[in-house]
Amino acid sequence: MKTERKTVLAGISGLLILLVIVIAGMVILKNKTQIEQLNQQNSNLTTTIEVRDSLVNEMTRTFDEIEQNLTFVRNKRAEMVTIPQEGVKNQKEILVADVKLMNEMLEESSIKIDELDKKLKSSGIEIKSFKNKIAKLNLMITEQDNNIQQLRTEIEQRDYKIAEMDVQLVKLQRDIVSKDDSIVTKSQIIAEKAQTIVERENEINKAYFVAGSYDQLVKKGILTKEGGFLGIAKNISIRDDVKESNFTKLDMRNASKFPLNTKKAKLISEHPDNSYRLVEQNDKIAYLEIENPQEFWKLTKYVIVETK
Repeated sequence: MKTERKTVLAGISGLLILLVIVIAGMVILKNKTQIEQLNQQNSNLTTTIEVRDSLVNEMTRTFDEIEQNLTFVRNKRAEMVTIPQEGVKNQKEILVADVKLMNEMLEESSIKIDELDKKLKSSGIEIKSFKNKIAKLNLMITEQDNNIQQLRTEIEQRDYKIAEMDVQLVKLQRDIVSKDDSIVTKSQIIAEKAQTIVERENEINKAYFVAGSYDQLVKKGILTKEGGFLGIAKNISIRDDVKESNFTKLDMRNASKFPLNTKKAKLISEHPDNSYRLVEQNDKIAYLEIENPQEFWKLTKYVIVETK
């Protein structure tokens, strides 16, 4: 009995030991599985953190670039608004090039925003501040794009005004050329008329002077014993066919004195007595002086003096 009892106890002990071993194995296997799961979760978390950090860095860098672009566009537009309409000839080309550059920068920024938004959604990472930042940047890009469109419209309107001014300028230049031609023509006409007036005035103011003895005046064909000339001269007649070449030509406007230097002198041509005088010097009649030109030349433009 004792032997059988020992055998049973030994069997039970063995079973217990085996059970403990099995349970211990199961516990160890479960712990190993949990450890592997934890390791996997840790690995996934590490990857997620790395992805997040990479995405954060990329988004931060891209945000800086976009903000720099927007700042450039904003400053450039402010600079363009202050540019005067009048300027150098290629001002339009500069404005168009600047607008094109700003459009390109806005398009580039918009593409980058879309790419970041897609990456943020595909990463599964929820970063509210970045979403808000993307929304804000999109709003800024839209605002700047509207400003650029407005600026383009202003440039087009300015071009239209410049085109109108060019048309007006061409017309004005044509008018100026036409007026210049007209002025030249009128100037020529005025010059010709002025020349004609001068010639007429010179002709009107022509005067003729001759002095000499009676015989000398007859010999020159100025005096004659017969007939008369315009009714001038009371006792001695002046020939009708008198030649101007036998006289000294004068200008009434400049003639005031006629040198005589003779003992006696008598005015043959008829002039009012109160319009002239014979001036004596050294017992001789030195010259004939006109005192009242308007009266002196009223009757005739010929001055004939007989000397003795």
